[in-house]
Amino acid sequence: MPVITRVIPCLDVAAGRVVKGVNFLNLRDAGDPVELARRYYEQGADEITFLDVTATVDDRSTTYDVVRATAEQVFIPLTVGGGIRTVEDVAKLQANGADKVGVNSAALARPALLGEIADRFGAQALVLSLDVRKSHRGPSGWIVTTHGGRRDTDVDAIAWAIEAIERGAGELLVNSIDADGTKQGFDLPLIAAMREVSSVPVIASGGAGAARDFAPAVLAGADALLAASVFHNGELTVGDVKRELAAAGIAVRTGPAHD
Repeated sequence: MPVITRVIPCLDVAAGRVVKGVNFLNLRDAGDPVELARRYYEQGADEITFLDVTATVDDRSTTYDVVRATAEQVFIPLTVGGGIRTVEDVAKLQANGADKVGVNSAALARPALLGEIADRFGAQALVLSLDVRKSHRGPSGWIVTTHGGRRDTDVDAIAWAIEAIERGAGELLVNSIDADGTKQGFDLPLIAAMREVSSVPVIASGGAGAARDFAPAVLAGADALLAASVFHNGELTVGDVKRELAAAGIAVRTGPAHD
């Protein structure tokens, strides 16, 4: 049986609203997260990802409300990232309907967190979220950034991916800060580099601008494809992307909810 390529709309959430920008800057309102998630579910999305891009302890309750409301209407896996620092945060998100969690900054600050989450909830529930930027500082040519792409680190992206998998990460969500929001296509060299070292699924993110951009990312090594603004703006539906992938000979899931 061929491996099914997943199509995953991403909702960047701030204060309970979906936002979108370019290179993680100049964020603007893009709609209600529950309504958008339901729309994408009806279009045939395989999963939904929520990233709380301004998460703090004070506004975390908003994210719980959004996740719970979405889980009541959307019957596909939900991944939630942003502000997750402890296994208790994961437990509370799962209690509100999240199936997986994405961790980034907190795992960089304390890598043992990855093992703690994987040991308690299983690797299948743990997604390492990597916001990656090109840089001469990393041996691979890419470094990891934090705080929604606003702060560079000296951590090499490829080395960190390898370590995170060893610590229990079950998937890699690889977002190219350089490509994010530009609609110029996915960062194919970055995807290929991650695929080469990863024993777990690689989710490609950042840069989708047209239906034709998705198949090259799969050919470069992505197991799943994540996009935001092209869906939020109504430029593409999930069905458009899946039809393009199928035409390229890439296996996708279809069903009664797919447009």
